[in-house]
Amino acid sequence: MSNRKITGATLLVDSLVAQGASTIYGVPGESYLAVLDALHDAPTLHFVNARQEGGAAMMAEAHGKLTGEVGLCMVTRGPGATNASAGVHVAFQDSTPMILFIGQVASDQIEREAFQEIDYRRMFGQMAKWVAQIDDPARMPEFIARAYRTALSGRPGPVVLALPEDMLTTEVPAPKALPPKVKPADSAPSPDAMAELKALLKASERPFMIIGGGGWSAEAKQAVADFAEANAIPVGVSFRCQDYFPNTHPNYAGHVGIGIDPALAARIKQSDLLLVLGARLGEMTTSGYTLIDIPVPKQTLIHIHADPEEPGRVFSPTLSIAARHATAAKMLSQLGTVRNIMDIDWVRAAHQGFEAFHAIPARKSPGDMQMAEVMKHIDANTPEGTIFTNGAGNYAIWAHRFLTYRGWRTQLAPTSGSMGYGLPAAVAAAIHDKNRPVICFAGDGCFQMTCQEFATAAQEGAPIKVIVVNNGIYGTIRMHQEREYPARLSGTSLTNPDFAAMARAMGGLAETVTRTEDFANAFARIMAHDGPALIEIITDPQALTPVKTLDEFRNGQ
Repeated sequence: MSNRKITGATLLVDSLVAQGASTIYGVPGESYLAVLDALHDAPTLHFVNARQEGGAAMMAEAHGKLTGEVGLCMVTRGPGATNASAGVHVAFQDSTPMILFIGQVASDQIEREAFQEIDYRRMFGQMAKWVAQIDDPARMPEFIARAYRTALSGRPGPVVLALPEDMLTTEVPAPKALPPKVKPADSAPSPDAMAELKALLKASERPFMIIGGGGWSAEAKQAVADFAEANAIPVGVSFRCQDYFPNTHPNYAGHVGIGIDPALAARIKQSDLLLVLGARLGEMTTSGYTLIDIPVPKQTLIHIHADPEEPGRVFSPTLSIAARHATAAKMLSQLGTVRNIMDIDWVRAAHQGFEAFHAIPARKSPGDMQMAEVMKHIDANTPEGTIFTNGAGNYAIWAHRFLTYRGWRTQLAPTSGSMGYGLPAAVAAAIHDKNRPVICFAGDGCFQMTCQEFATAAQEGAPIKVIVVNNGIYGTIRMHQEREYPARLSGTSLTNPDFAAMARAMGGLAETVTRTEDFANAFARIMAHDGPALIEIITDPQALTPVKTLDEFRNGQ
């Protein structure tokens, strides 16, 4: 029997390797130097040195969103943890599996308000599925296995584990074995629930399906497509889940998110049955809780969600089902054709409505840059597997409306509406899969939230391509400001740096484009570049949306 001793830090790294971890995103800190040292002996576990903890946490969240595996982030105590909270919030609202490790003050200093000490259970209590502190290094494998299981099970989400620095250097006997890679427990609809669903669907004349949430897969996406096609059901995708259903499929009805097509909203209201799989039916997906009647929808509502407490949170369902989304999708596809009345015109009209809304509008935007044409050019000149990322801002309207999301996990965007997300998400995506093009869209305000992570891309050799849409304002806030307080400007203007020069200084290729006709050649040059690259697009601040100008918002039009 071996008497070998092992430190808590080494046991942490060994436990992560046993779970199949390949990448940790973080910013180094003195509180977990022992872990950094242990990583020196773990060549299969790559530490990505981000420039700020918020960016690192968003990278970890994007990794989890892209792969379906647990994204890992490691930061130091105090300011490191508060910075990283931005990414934890994204993971919680986006239902993404993630673990945030935080170095903590030594055990004999806790409860003294030691340097940078925070009680993380209280701090993260409402934005994580589980928050704990590992005080005994011998229990490290137990905590890591539970953290993985919690992050992946039910509605996926983030876990936070605090690591006292003396615990990391304490030696304990090496365990005889480490827990095997976690497989989350499955949950499926009961036979009675499926029978009721089948009966309700069979009686419907104008059904509509909305899909979204976490815990999906490419197989689940195909299963939903098969089910929808077999039963002539139009399918809409919830806010920023546009890659959950092939946009070119004849049953695709469009994006049920911010700036929803009015015709699509009307179609949902006209439906007699709403089948919701995975989506939470939150504010963004329900147009501020106006798309569906509260508390009792006029439609028959079937709500399937991994969290049994989610259906009925706002809208009372006719039938609620607790099941993992991928499992429920598979079971739906196995039903075959259920409906007696197959109104093909109902489906055809929904897809034609999407195509009409997706087309370049006849109305031109103010200024020399036409963002609809830019997006259509990108759409036509990128392969099917291209990953598109974005943060938050009015610039994202053009990406959501005019890009075609064809492959699985081609959209990485925060349903939480977090600015700054697109760039770190792009870095994580390019590190994970260097064979797929990765294009990040960012507004000038959004880009400056995490612009330092462009240097991380350069250091890692991540060949991301960034499109910065620069209109000199916080566009979304200015839009609301002009509507609510016309011509009373305060706090929404930006004096920006030269973004192209900034990208070049960080080691990338960069260009500035001011006219639509110059974009194609610039785009070809950055796509041909084998490293990180950026195009700064100068747009007119009047071009706030594809259909309305700043002055029109100001004048209440």
